[in-house]
Amino acid sequence: MLRELTDADGTLSLSALERATGLARSTVDRITATLARMGYVRVDGRDVFLAPRLMELGNAYLAALRLPASLSPHADALADALDESVSLAVADRDGIRFIHQATRRRAMSLSFRIGDLLPAERTAPGPLFATEWTPADWQRWRERRAADPRDLSFTAVPPRTSGADPAYDEAFVRRTREASADGWALDDQLIEPGLVAISVPVRGEGGTVVCVASVVSHTSRHTAHGLRTDLLPRLRSAVAEMEEELQRTPPPEPGRRPADLALWTGATKLQLGRDFIESLARGLTVLTAFGEGRPRLTLTEVARATGLARATARRALITYTHLGLVTTADRAFALTPRVLSLGFPPLSRTTLPEIAQPHLVDLTSRIHESTALAVLSDSGEEIQYTARVATGRVMSVNVTVGTRLPAHATASGRVLLAEAGTPVHTQGYALVDEELEEGLRSLAVPVRDREGRVVAALSTAMHASRHSPHECVTDLLPELTTTATRIESDLHTAARYTRVAPT
Repeated sequence: MLRELTDADGTLSLSALERATGLARSTVDRITATLARMGYVRVDGRDVFLAPRLMELGNAYLAALRLPASLSPHADALADALDESVSLAVADRDGIRFIHQATRRRAMSLSFRIGDLLPAERTAPGPLFATEWTPADWQRWRERRAADPRDLSFTAVPPRTSGADPAYDEAFVRRTREASADGWALDDQLIEPGLVAISVPVRGEGGTVVCVASVVSHTSRHTAHGLRTDLLPRLRSAVAEMEEELQRTPPPEPGRRPADLALWTGATKLQLGRDFIESLARGLTVLTAFGEGRPRLTLTEVARATGLARATARRALITYTHLGLVTTADRAFALTPRVLSLGFPPLSRTTLPEIAQPHLVDLTSRIHESTALAVLSDSGEEIQYTARVATGRVMSVNVTVGTRLPAHATASGRVLLAEAGTPVHTQGYALVDEELEEGLRSLAVPVRDREGRVVAALSTAMHASRHSPHECVTDLLPELTTTATRIESDLHTAARYTRVAPT
């Protein structure tokens, strides 16, 4: 179900999930209820949406991999220097998955989502990874090409217009030989017309290819030949710095292990009964056992990290190995890039308003007042509302998304100005009483990012007759603070390895 939701860009109806998975509707309902209880999906009416918390599974893989944390600053610096998009990709069998994107903000966007799977033969990184393929790998690739000549199973790329073509397949074999000899590879409009890319492998211990760095452009800016002559030297230099970074950076100490969720799942099963599939919840918990400083774990270590019985952890690991989400060697297990297929691509493009919106809906339903999310304008003199939920009252605050108001006269503005260094004292919140408009009272609290910076303000506004200033602090402030914490939790998960746009 998570993969079907991922391929559908994060949203499907319950009926569509039933058709796509072939599962009975009762089973779909139970799985959905379990995933919703875990915070991995959100149900709105008859529709199911992927939720930001699901990204903790992909984060576990990326943290264990170490590469994004170590190499992304170099990729970002190269993108700034070249004014072109730069990506990092890893191999996933006979395909590639992106693990980092440094994009340029242009009308013609040239980027894929983190976690997107592309066929190796249609990319610049593909031939470089294929230089290390075994005969069994090549056979698997040929079988996949025969079964899916138009690449219909790769939802991140346009399907090929033609079917099976031996010359097309042989061209990839030739490109692999050339990549082995040259140490770089080109994509000259193989994915779609106008898109060109050049790639260089990043090698780790023993000279193996651990990832591939690529510069991606458009033919209006660079031809494939221009990439090779103008940008390849800069790309090679950046890759050399990446390899030096990997050599001098010691493995991190194991980070905070997951909480003991075995007790939580058991208590939830008692509460929800048959609507909660405890085995599913516990199985997904196994994936979160991996992470920074924990790239490879034995069965005993997985059981200890999750609080699960060895037998339960073992069944989950065997299942995930069969699904290609986990690999095993020397009695140790590790996550594979395929974990990113569990919701990461569509969620990697989420914005702060999208994260906040369902929380605003819940907050409005509890306090029966309009709620909103706002950010500070570039000038620092105004706030702009980026998300809002109105209450059903006859008399309510009429503010729409996109509305700008003077920052100094609003509760949200004062919360944001305090962070910007303007001498405004908020005591962790701001209450504005009839300063912007007679009869209008508003209350706001900050929303902070992973580094503790205030990136937005969460507020509620009402007519002054409905809540006194004292009641705003005693009754409404705790509700706003709780909601801000929930938004921050989702934001921190989503922003660990991706950029979450504030608007």
